[in-house]
Amino acid sequence: MVEKRIIPINILPHMKVTELVSAYGESHAYNAGRLYEACKLYEKMLDEDATIALTLAGAMTPAGMGGPIINLMKNGFIDFLVSTGANLYHDLHFALDLPLYQGDFRADDIELRKKGIVRIYDIFIPDETLLGTDRFLKEIFRSVKLNNPISTAELHRMIGEVVLNRAQRPDLSIVAQAAKYDVPIYTSSPGDSSIGMNLSAAKMSGSTITVDPDLDVMETTAIVYASSKNGAIEIGGGSPKNFYLQTQPQLSQILGMDGGGQDFLIQITTSSPQWGGLSGATFQEAISWGKVNPREPRNNVVLYADATIAAPILFAYIMSTRKGKALKRLYAQRPKLVEELQRDYDKKDETRNVKMQLP
Repeated sequence: MVEKRIIPINILPHMKVTELVSAYGESHAYNAGRLYEACKLYEKMLDEDATIALTLAGAMTPAGMGGPIINLMKNGFIDFLVSTGANLYHDLHFALDLPLYQGDFRADDIELRKKGIVRIYDIFIPDETLLGTDRFLKEIFRSVKLNNPISTAELHRMIGEVVLNRAQRPDLSIVAQAAKYDVPIYTSSPGDSSIGMNLSAAKMSGSTITVDPDLDVMETTAIVYASSKNGAIEIGGGSPKNFYLQTQPQLSQILGMDGGGQDFLIQITTSSPQWGGLSGATFQEAISWGKVNPREPRNNVVLYADATIAAPILFAYIMSTRKGKALKRLYAQRPKLVEELQRDYDKKDETRNVKMQLP
């Protein structure tokens, strides 16, 4: 089908990010075209007041990606997060004013180990930065006394409030600013990071904090269930991506309630689907699982690009074209939303039991 003619991209001096994205739209080819589509879809998500999640995989916070994410939270452009624990752990270094350094991926790792430096590609982190963050976390975990298990949203809120009150640079921390703006943060694999490792170690010193992943499943499902429209910006893939998407089959397949699939999805990834990795699984495939709304094929964009390049352009575009909106403050609403989900599930369950008892 022939549509709009391709116009050569015109790059001008001192172009604004909105002008650059519009130029990509003139050719609309390859991943420049997908970036243009992603920018327009993000606008549509906001215009239709979708509840928007950000899922975060890969080593994004050590690369400085926390700054743009904080701005999105402040302006109501994302409403909750699902992140690897590692991203949240490394986020805390900045709040505690513990240094990360520009490095070189060609460095001798044996020499780095001798000097007490760990490497994330071309980022160098001194051991003392890690140990200082560990001490901070253990102190929190040992000081808190709880009688009941908590969700990871509550765990991160606990950490964020301490960071706000005691850290040197809470303004640089996703975890701290999420606490300030009532944005819940979930971790789909709470034991798979130094936050989880420090929590485990703190129990050897008497900590009573226990994280229950079941609570995360129900809280995120309740948030999605209560929203008229849902969408996500997915940086990378992996467990955070699936943990968000599974809220729909949790509703339809597991609970036997109305799902329908997520309405809007943008993924920035460098993975390819043919290798079988979840981060490369397409949204088209996810339709078969009930994760994606099949009625809106134009509301899904997969951008195959380095997230440290493409995401800042996407975020800068939306910051330039949309005014901040009222925050949904979902953290405070969690108990009510779970109660509403439970109530409607109980009603469905009663109907099921009646049907099962009919001759």
